[in-house]
Amino acid sequence: MHFEILVEDQSGKKALDLLVPKIVGAEADFRVIAYKGIGHLPKGLKPGSDAKKRILLDQIPRLLRGHGKTFAGYPPDYPAAVIVVCDLDKRNLKEFRAELLAVLEACQTRPETRFCFAIEEGEAWLLGDIPAIRSAYPQAKKEVLHRYQNDSIGNTWERLADAAVYPGGSSALAAKGWSGIGAAKSQWAAKICPHMDVENNASPSFVYFRDRLRELAKRQGRVDG
Repeated sequence: MHFEILVEDQSGKKALDLLVPKIVGAEADFRVIAYKGIGHLPKGLKPGSDAKKRILLDQIPRLLRGHGKTFAGYPPDYPAAVIVVCDLDKRNLKEFRAELLAVLEACQTRPETRFCFAIEEGEAWLLGDIPAIRSAYPQAKKEVLHRYQNDSIGNTWERLADAAVYPGGSSALAAKGWSGIGAAKSQWAAKICPHMDVENNASPSFVYFRDRLRELAKRQGRVDG
């Protein structure tokens, strides 16, 4: 099975380029496509901005319709699926999922699709594997890391920064603005993900993502066991 994985930023792409082969095997057939922010679902399910701006939710109706038409031409013995991965932030999970499912239902030809959310944000998946963080950053403060409640809402990337992953902590990183925060997130993903054990991650939202990938891949015998 081929996976088209849509993510909202470059740090998500950096993480999943490293993690997906760990989940479904080194020979996994997948592509991670990064967008430039999450945005909002458009009213009337019509793209709310120029496609060139590459805002994920604004373009989801167009993207799902396009993938539905494309995937319809794939051979029955090697289909494809769309995996949409985005941060939940402070949205209501049940309501947000229902809104995305409504977009999918509106497609004339619906692609096989799974919606997966990092709760609260992508760094929650990194914080689900504290040994991996300490392997990448041996000086990280254990007491800061262990105060984090997995998939809790509030101060996720800040917790990583304050654990000495970023010099000066979250306040120093916040002073760099969103471009600086984004660059730091990509660096964390690049350094931590190679150490991550996908079989033992304490983030429920990561486990959900992992299991949905394997559920789809097993249909084609792409995962052992």
